Amino acid sequence: MSTVSKIALVTGGSRSLGKNMALRLAEKGLDVVLTYRSQAEDAAAVVAEIESQGQKAVALQLDVAEQQTFPQFVERLQLALQDRWSRSSIDFLINNAGIGGHGMVTDTPEQLFDDLFNVHFKGGYFLTQSLLPLLEDGGGIVNISTGLARFAIPGYSAYASMKGAIETYTHYLAKELGARGIRANTVAPGAIDTDFNATAFEHNPGMRDMLAGVTALGRVGQAEDIGGVVAFLCTDDARWITAQRIEASGGMFL
Repeated sequence: MSTVSKIALVTGGSRSLGKNMALRLAEKGLDVVLTYRSQAEDAAAVVAEIESQGQKAVALQLDVAEQQTFPQFVERLQLALQDRWSRSSIDFLINNAGIGGHGMVTDTPEQLFDDLFNVHFKGGYFLTQSLLPLLEDGGGIVNISTGLARFAIPGYSAYASMKGAIETYTHYLAKELGARGIRANTVAPGAIDTDFNATAFEHNPGMRDMLAGVTALGRVGQAEDIGGVVAFLCTDDARWITAQRIEASGGMFL
């Protein structure tokens, strides 16, 4: 008798950390809905790779900064769920989609602040709200934060503040959704060598060595260091873990 796979929705699942999360979830036997903002071909490639592992997957376009589109997204998600899985719900939500942004406190533009706010906090907050009716009781939410919410590197005050807000939000999700058996946790990566940070690394040739030097495990992180942590939180092995912040940074700034 075959078992029905659980479904995880990963925002920003077409590249970098989100791609690795989607693939690791599939390795754990979950089916995946992934969203992308503009990289449709990359998203399709991730879907194909997941399906080559024997799991089902679909990709849907979504810009989490455009909260006014969420009702239409929910409708498209419901149609995709019905078409692909003959069901109308998901089991896990991973709020991963994000953008970068750098600026000292003295010169951070208001537009950059607003862009970071709309994606990292407001977008995650209201997308979660929109999807709660579709989230199965006993499921889970994983929000992606950053090590920068614990330690401070000059130039990331706005970005880190949005992630700090998400960490607080996660505690409230865990408290308010606990009666439904829904767990909510945060994963906080340290410095990760992906295209998300490529510009910073290119403009600062010594940055990798500096970051490796302040990391207990002696190197900069890779996308593969994060996806498995997220996937673990979407399994029964993590059924008693909620309202936790799990930092996956290799021990930065201990």
